[in-house]
Amino acid sequence: MSLVADLGIAFGRVAFVMLFVLNTAAILGWVERKQSAIMQDRIGANRASIFGIRALGLFHPLADTLKMLTKEDFRPARADKVLFSLAPFVSVVFALVAFASIPFGDTLTIGDRVIPLQAVTLNVGILYVFAMLSLGVYGVMMAGWSSGNNFALLGGQRAAALMISAEIAIGASVMGVIMIYGSLNMMDIARAQGQLLWGWLPKWGIITQPLAFILFLTAGIAATKRIPFDFPEGESEIIGYNVEYSGMKFGMFLMTDMVETTVLAGLCTALFLGGWQVPYLYAEGFHFPWGAELLLSPLAVTVLQVSAFVTKVAVMIFILMLIRWTLPRFRYDQAMKLGWLGLFPLSILNIVLTGALVLAWGAR
Repeated sequence: MSLVADLGIAFGRVAFVMLFVLNTAAILGWVERKQSAIMQDRIGANRASIFGIRALGLFHPLADTLKMLTKEDFRPARADKVLFSLAPFVSVVFALVAFASIPFGDTLTIGDRVIPLQAVTLNVGILYVFAMLSLGVYGVMMAGWSSGNNFALLGGQRAAALMISAEIAIGASVMGVIMIYGSLNMMDIARAQGQLLWGWLPKWGIITQPLAFILFLTAGIAATKRIPFDFPEGESEIIGYNVEYSGMKFGMFLMTDMVETTVLAGLCTALFLGGWQVPYLYAEGFHFPWGAELLLSPLAVTVLQVSAFVTKVAVMIFILMLIRWTLPRFRYDQAMKLGWLGLFPLSILNIVLTGALVLAWGAR
């Protein structure tokens, strides 16, 4: 029975994370349309309806899904049959599993069981997330090469070049966070951000590593291949790696972009915004710096932690969408120059400054 219970708990954690990511990615199509409409002073998606009910355009994601499911699944005559069909699945699967190591709460106690609120508990969780996101580029390269289209191949090559420059900057920028909190375990990093600086200021990553946050966010947007770094798709240039895809295969590439946006928001939350931490909230309730206390039940604390994580992810997604609809696209050479001559050197500088700070702080 113990083995069955453990398997059930593990399955429940994984199912919760997968449902959260998939549903968030699905609703982001509507969010993107409505947010762009507000920024452009228009109404936006509001045509799809069921029995005359429009519900602010919420039925548009459902209409898009039905449209892509019923479209012809076209494959070019020169395409590699196996790799052409496999590429969308590779992209979306690696994007999905990347979220598994991001903690969405501390622990949940049920009877004598203490359940970490994390789909997969790993001592090297950061490395796991970056490895999964890096493997996602294989799907893009497979799509570009297997299509038998030179323009698609060029888009895949651009995606690979962008991924290399972005991933190196991401890894270097996160080193400062690892040095401050002393762990590769994302749960340990989230817990460490619950400490207080000078007795009142939460020790969140955005406070201890502000430069790393800016660099990580910039490189992360590049890794998601979204505007202003969407030249692997290049819709106005018709060189996208997915140019030969139709139907639900094309829809899976769109879903990959939304899932990667959700993963990036989750990573920013876990590494720089305190994760599931609520300021001054501890296992037994609130303890404020001025001496006041508010005791809460363990379940209430868990609900607040999970709610805080979801809220922070939603705020980060809003910021990412805001950037997406504000900035114009970089040229290919501009993006490469930004990655190699801007983000990477600044990330190395941040490591040096963080090392000096850690040594000076430890010497006191």
